[in-house]
Amino acid sequence: MKQTDPASPIGPTAARRPDPEPPAPGGVLWTIAGDVRALLMLPAAFTMQVAHPAIGAGVDQYSVFRTDPWGRGERSLRSVQLWVYGGDEAAAEGRRVRRLHKEIQGTDTRGRRYHSLDPACYSWVHATGFPVYLYAGRYLLRRFTPAQERQLYREWLQVGRILGIHDRDMPQTIEEYWVYYHRMLAEEIESTPVARELVATDVPLPRPEGGSPAVRLLLRLTWPVLRAVFLRFRAFVTAGYMPPEARAAVGLEWTPAQERRLRRFSTAVRILVPLLPERLRYLPLAREARARWRGSPAAPTHP
Repeated sequence: MKQTDPASPIGPTAARRPDPEPPAPGGVLWTIAGDVRALLMLPAAFTMQVAHPAIGAGVDQYSVFRTDPWGRGERSLRSVQLWVYGGDEAAAEGRRVRRLHKEIQGTDTRGRRYHSLDPACYSWVHATGFPVYLYAGRYLLRRFTPAQERQLYREWLQVGRILGIHDRDMPQTIEEYWVYYHRMLAEEIESTPVARELVATDVPLPRPEGGSPAVRLLLRLTWPVLRAVFLRFRAFVTAGYMPPEARAAVGLEWTPAQERRLRRFSTAVRILVPLLPERLRYLPLAREARARWRGSPAAPTHP
């Protein structure tokens, strides 16, 4: 039996509960979370998160997203991948995330005191992934059947448990989820300073520092142009792959011309990505987990 977090508030004679397991291999989340197309969905989910007054305030004060955006993005992506594909490491990563947020507290954009592990805040961070997967998936992957939507939600609940969120703090059915989601959009979500910054096209952005000397030199010479292109593209996919009701709550504009461009771009991505070899189609942790699973006797023999 795997042991729970040593910091869990259990008595010395209480039985230790097993760690929550990550979503099962072969499920809906297993298929889409490690696909490279998921990278296009992440900006929408992150912007929805920081549109919460408390989360936006915490990111504004504590995050290094301005000074180290590339490193922060890489670390966040690895963490998300571990929740789904990490196996025995998934629960440990969930505990690490909670420890990381333990000291984050302050006053939100409405003057209210907050703590980042307060379920009202922490659960919203988790909750944003589900509607983005559904909405962006229609463009980039496929439209899910009602049964697949319910399976995806059950798997997303399991990710919440990995993150240490109690069942009582997560809607337990998809019907309850949509009530919660629309209430949050109506009562909490707003155009916070950090949300506006994430869709701005005129903000500073440090250039990436990795790569060979030749790559670093090329980036140094071309960064003013690449930065402008990247910021416009980030703003475009952030608003485009955000569900319309969330887009309205955050205060993002979206025109019919932008929608047409998004559909053309998404169609190209949806057609081209499945033609890539698996080493390019899946992110590293997902690719490794899929290879291990295919080698397991329990895995199906078809690709």
